[in-house]
Amino acid sequence: MYHFIMNEILWKSKWSRDQIIAMLLEQFDAFWSIQTGMIRTQLAKLEQAAPLPHAVIVSGLRRVGKSTLLAQIARKIGKDRFYYLNFEDDRFISFQASDFNDLYQALVEVFGKRNIFIIDEIQNIPGWEHFIRRFMDQGFKFYISGSNAALLSSELGTRLTGRYVPVELFPFSFMEFLSFHKLPIPSINRMTTLESGHLRKALDDYLRLGGIPDALNYPGIPLLRNLYNDILYRDIATRYRIETVAILKELSLTLMSNPAGLVSYNKLKNRFSLGSVNTIKNYLNYMENSWLIFTVNIYDYSLKRQQIAPKKVYAIDTGLVNAVGFLFSPNTGKLLENLVFLALRQKTRQITYFKSPDQYEIDFYLPESSQCIQVVQNMHNPETRAREFRAIEAAAKHLPVDNALILSETNESPHTVGGVSISIRSIAEWLLDG
Repeated sequence: MYHFIMNEILWKSKWSRDQIIAMLLEQFDAFWSIQTGMIRTQLAKLEQAAPLPHAVIVSGLRRVGKSTLLAQIARKIGKDRFYYLNFEDDRFISFQASDFNDLYQALVEVFGKRNIFIIDEIQNIPGWEHFIRRFMDQGFKFYISGSNAALLSSELGTRLTGRYVPVELFPFSFMEFLSFHKLPIPSINRMTTLESGHLRKALDDYLRLGGIPDALNYPGIPLLRNLYNDILYRDIATRYRIETVAILKELSLTLMSNPAGLVSYNKLKNRFSLGSVNTIKNYLNYMENSWLIFTVNIYDYSLKRQQIAPKKVYAIDTGLVNAVGFLFSPNTGKLLENLVFLALRQKTRQITYFKSPDQYEIDFYLPESSQCIQVVQNMHNPETRAREFRAIEAAAKHLPVDNALILSETNESPHTVGGVSISIRSIAEWLLDG
């Protein structure tokens, strides 16, 4: 209790009334001057949630465009109808949830009475959900952003009594990438040979550059490497008070250099000479919470095997992988698989992989739709084609499989193997098909 009070007094004592007012004005003016740029597809979700008495929580990687998305909804709301706060501002260091009443009084003094809050990077304030819930009970609307996946957790839902709408913001999709570069989006069912060639070239660029907006805006600056370091040191090492930063950095680099790779907690523990596998589990969990990676479990009827089997790890952005990972070969197939995962992840969280007893692997198995998905750079090699078909046939012997999809360079006629109907589609077209 004493520590809490001291922190409260400490923040208030740092700034005079005039300094706080100046900060609020500066933040609002800076936010309103943001170039809203290309409309993100997730804006529709924010608009749909506008009439609801729920907080809208936008979570995603640093620099992925959360502030821009909030600026886009702010334009819809109107300049005179909302308050804006950015808790990434270092002038909010040591700010506590209990300080919010005083801050609100300053906001009313500067801007008058408004009933909408737009708040950036709220995860920096301990106990923030308490004042949000209290103000929601008084009829206020909140649009909130944060760089921590825990903002979307079930625990948070309990603390806000279920009154929130979660919105995950990812790097640009392939469709958004084309729109950003003002490239024509072809009609999937009526493409010319030239259009197909342009689309494959665009996919190659997307695979190489990724979809982080700032990095695409300023290609001459090493923004992706700087972003990566910010995630490691600010979002992970500092937030979770990690002392063995060198191990965290090496582990992260290992994962980023092996997109779509299988990792074993025990093997990683031994590789980094750690005494407990829990350290590895925690580090991967921190990376997931910071939106740097995703882990995927094997599909198995045994929950225990799901827990102990190796995980597949995917990165949040292939451009980030190319910027910081040590890729000793182009490894296009794995990067393509990473792209497919990101597209799937935005539709469902029910994503697994599968390995049959005879060691045939299915890249993605979606339990909700009983669908197997394989990703392969191309199907030119007869051995590659036979391997993909055998893997699907093997999976069908052990899983409920309604249909299968092979994503590759070009479309092909459907096949049936082991009673399973297999579609073969162009990755680029599938990504655009939504």
